[in-house]
Amino acid sequence: MFRGWRVVGAGAILQALYSGLVMQGFGQYAVVLERDFGWSKSMLSAAYSMNRAESALLGPLQGWALDRLGAKLVARIGLVLAAVGLFAFSQTQNTWQFFASFVLISVGTSLSGFLTVTVAIVRWFERKRARALSLGSMGFAAGGLLVPLLAFSIEKVGWRTTAAGSAVLYLVLAWSLTSLLEGTPEEHDTFVDGVPPSEIKDDRRRAEGLTDVHFTAREAIRTRAFWFISLGHMSALLIVGAVLAHLSLLLVSEHGYTLQEASFVAAGLPLLQIVGMVAGGWLGDRFNKRLIASLAMFGHTSGLLLLAFADGPLMIWSFVALHGLAWGVRGPLMQALRADYFGSTSFGSIMGVSSLIVMFGTVVGPIVAGVLADRTGSYRLGFIVLSILALSGVLFFSLATPPTPPVRD
Repeated sequence: MFRGWRVVGAGAILQALYSGLVMQGFGQYAVVLERDFGWSKSMLSAAYSMNRAESALLGPLQGWALDRLGAKLVARIGLVLAAVGLFAFSQTQNTWQFFASFVLISVGTSLSGFLTVTVAIVRWFERKRARALSLGSMGFAAGGLLVPLLAFSIEKVGWRTTAAGSAVLYLVLAWSLTSLLEGTPEEHDTFVDGVPPSEIKDDRRRAEGLTDVHFTAREAIRTRAFWFISLGHMSALLIVGAVLAHLSLLLVSEHGYTLQEASFVAAGLPLLQIVGMVAGGWLGDRFNKRLIASLAMFGHTSGLLLLAFADGPLMIWSFVALHGLAWGVRGPLMQALRADYFGSTSFGSIMGVSSLIVMFGTVVGPIVAGVLADRTGSYRLGFIVLSILALSGVLFFSLATPPTPPVRD
């Protein structure tokens, strides 16, 4: 088997563990923390937002480390930090311990998660880049299917035991997989996409903006495309972040769901997300990626509006379908667009700098939803505000046309 697909498989499993045990699992912990400690939705959303801010602020340094030290070493450092953080979280008695443990979890899962996996995959693919990134990202979606199991464990053995067990599970299962993230096609005596250049047909369709020039991070930042892709990505994550942090809280507090029932709704999102990823990977390698991303933003915004005004299961599950499909189609295209436009040599550094912009979506979205929910007693106003703000992504992606290659002496 072409080693690139092994890299994709390893990356998918790593993202599944990170997603199910931490990222998408946070909402389940939030419900019991609110119940046990009486913490407000604003405080809980601040912890989630801090988690995402830490990841983004780490981005430039992480990108530099990935380009120079390799994905395996960076991922293994992250695994250790995440395991320590999860165990510390299981011992939480007050707010400062809660926030301190989430700093460790955030840094650890960032180093061993999305950016590290994406950089490793991008180096192995060009013509099949959208499909490879979609398959790798399916791990994040599949992790959401673990949420009902996480909720079951929290209810049966308690959230502390569940968090401590997650620490061991994450470290043990992920450690050996990180060795597959190391290296490039050249270092393994093969070719990008596993196909020698002589066998590539001259009439193959090239993606819009696909370049043979590899931009440095400094050169990429000077382009309009870098900023519009980042702003579009940020606008989408206003909704993604708010939903991940607050969906279970909304269903329990406003619709009378039990924690287990809410977990099944949360698990419905990754099922639709996987369907969207299959479609997005196929479409992204054949059609204009930025226009596909623009259309996906309508799915995000209309889905959240349905959730804001939901008065029964039909509207809730309609939100799941629209948001899940849009997330699945759009998500992997964010990285594929950047790699097409700027090349793979400095991809880690470019993604790292971009994360400083993108983070505002995952930080602001949960906080806006949480603060307005505490003040109004409902998530409706917060979700309406976030839907309007996120609609700007349609314009940002439409304007993210390919950059002009840099002029070099």
